[in-house]
Amino acid sequence: MRILLWLCVILGLLGIFLFGVLPGQVESNMNGVLNKPPYAASERAKAIQKKIDIVDLHGDSLLWARDLLERGTRGHIDVPRLIEANVTLQAFSAVTKTPRGMNFQSNTDRTDNILLLALAERWPPRTWTSLTQRALYMASRLHETAARSNGKLTVIRAPSDLTSYLERRRTQPGITAGLLTIEGAQALEGKVENVDVLYDAGFRMMSPSHFFDTEMGGSSAGVDKIGLTGKGREMVQRMESRHMLVDVAHASPRTIDDILSMATRPVVASHTGVKGTCDNVRNLSDDHLRRIAATGGMVGIAFFEFAVCGPDAKAIARAIRHAADVAGIDHVGLGSDFDGAIAEPFDVTGLPLLIDALLEAGFSEDDIAKVMGGNAIKLLASTL
Repeated sequence: MRILLWLCVILGLLGIFLFGVLPGQVESNMNGVLNKPPYAASERAKAIQKKIDIVDLHGDSLLWARDLLERGTRGHIDVPRLIEANVTLQAFSAVTKTPRGMNFQSNTDRTDNILLLALAERWPPRTWTSLTQRALYMASRLHETAARSNGKLTVIRAPSDLTSYLERRRTQPGITAGLLTIEGAQALEGKVENVDVLYDAGFRMMSPSHFFDTEMGGSSAGVDKIGLTGKGREMVQRMESRHMLVDVAHASPRTIDDILSMATRPVVASHTGVKGTCDNVRNLSDDHLRRIAATGGMVGIAFFEFAVCGPDAKAIARAIRHAADVAGIDHVGLGSDFDGAIAEPFDVTGLPLLIDALLEAGFSEDDIAKVMGGNAIKLLASTL
């Protein structure tokens, strides 16, 4: 009896560690900041921040076991910090599968980090074997969070949602909004008709690939780095018919070329760097920058070091300057990759540091307003 009792105690403690302590420790290690808050910015930057719309086109917060209505002590985003940073709208991405040993050069789809995370965070059993169900579960979490927020968080599905939310925000500044997106079309499980399932759940943007090649198209970090497949072309057509934005972040150059050749609506690179300031396989060429702009789309500049070749806001501003010079100021925005299992120079409350860096880089206040969110608001209002 005593042995059985001790066994129960040990198993109980192990369960508390595995399901209660470990997920938080993992996130703390993976979603670090190079500089911790509070952040010291100029009064001019703070004044600009208060009067502009701010939109971030990519964040992975739905992966983690945190209540986004509570101010966190780890990670980069939650509703209180978004409101403090005057963020008008935050894109929340669903990541459904990533490979073990994830890298920017070559990955297969044979391993599944997200399964381990789902087990540790006690996701529903339906998510253990279905990538579509993982996306739907993360969507349900954001909708449930919004329902509990007493109006502080609104999920945007349509232009009318955006219009009414922006009108309300003029007199109620202490609110923010979210947009559901998907990182990698592996979430479709090879079925183009699942575009409709994901659309009905509220998703409004999706990329064909993430860290490995999929049945829809190649990844810049895949093995073969293929172009858009036949199913991928059907996916793009289906997405455009449903007014879902096609995202080319992480896509292979061939896939980007194929999408841009067939697109009839604006194309987005939600979180990326540019080869002009940081030449690597993950980042966009000047040709791709121009062609994305020609669709009426936009490029969201990521914040992490591999994307911008620097550990601070100045490196982000350099990438934004290059993108604006090549694609035009109306086609550039923010795509932080907050909470994306990567160290960032600051959390969302550090955005005034970026405004200071943009001022130092010679941007006018009007151009800063466009880059920080105005361009994204205009795009979403015309495409959702």
